[in-house]
Amino acid sequence: MRHLVQPGPIHPVRIDSIGGDAVPLRFTLRRGLPLTEALTGPLIAAGFQSATLTFKGGAFNPFRYVMPGPADNASHVAYFTAPRAPEDTTRIEQANATFGWSDDKPFLHCHAAWTEPDGARRGGHILPHESIVCEETEVEAWGFPTIRVATAADAETNFTLFQPSGTTSPGTAVFARIKPNEDILTAVETIAAAHGMRDAVVRGSLGSLIGARFAHGATVQDHATEVLVRSGRVRDGVGSLDLLVVDMAGQVHDGPLIRGANPVCITFDLVLERSHPPAIDHP
Repeated sequence: MRHLVQPGPIHPVRIDSIGGDAVPLRFTLRRGLPLTEALTGPLIAAGFQSATLTFKGGAFNPFRYVMPGPADNASHVAYFTAPRAPEDTTRIEQANATFGWSDDKPFLHCHAAWTEPDGARRGGHILPHESIVCEETEVEAWGFPTIRVATAADAETNFTLFQPSGTTSPGTAVFARIKPNEDILTAVETIAAAHGMRDAVVRGSLGSLIGARFAHGATVQDHATEVLVRSGRVRDGVGSLDLLVVDMAGQVHDGPLIRGANPVCITFDLVLERSHPPAIDHP
């Protein structure tokens, strides 16, 4: 399996996972607001300390993003491209995000695939403070009232990353952070087993991988990709993941992953839900 040597010491704990209750919530992404405000406002009003969420459709103008890129220097194994801003309206295919906090202010980690005004399908990391909603769409979220996610310096990768904290308890879901070089599909199964989940569904969730190897035979060779989950589950302890994968040219690849062949590049935010309660409508 592919492996990247990170700039800092390897942390002995490779997966951080905290169990608790995830509350489902549906709301509308409001026109005229920056993405950060449009997404985090309803989550904060619901009393969430963290959440994973997804939406399909909607549009932004202006829209700013970055893509995975080569390392800026020896202090990182990969980095980001310069920000890009297509002129006119960009339409979202799917976006996943993690809601948490940075310096006690609401913060988002958001990956997506979209169609730009020139008709090209591209993807990457949305800059949510600088992207303005111009077309409403429905958001599905799963929020944790007791699990807090906040940015913290990560010595291993030399990035500031989301990290969950709180006291684990039996509940409907688990929030997990998976660290570099761990196979993502094996990690999903490990998390499910550790929390007694024989049958679970992946909600939202996003991160980065070292390239990608798909079950349909395609591969992505770039050493850094940004990804989001289209669908995923654990059934009788066996996991499956279908991802959108963005390479270093912004091209989008998709499909189910092969087990044991898709290691995490920098980090992966993952939420597993063991049950499927109905969502709550939010005005």
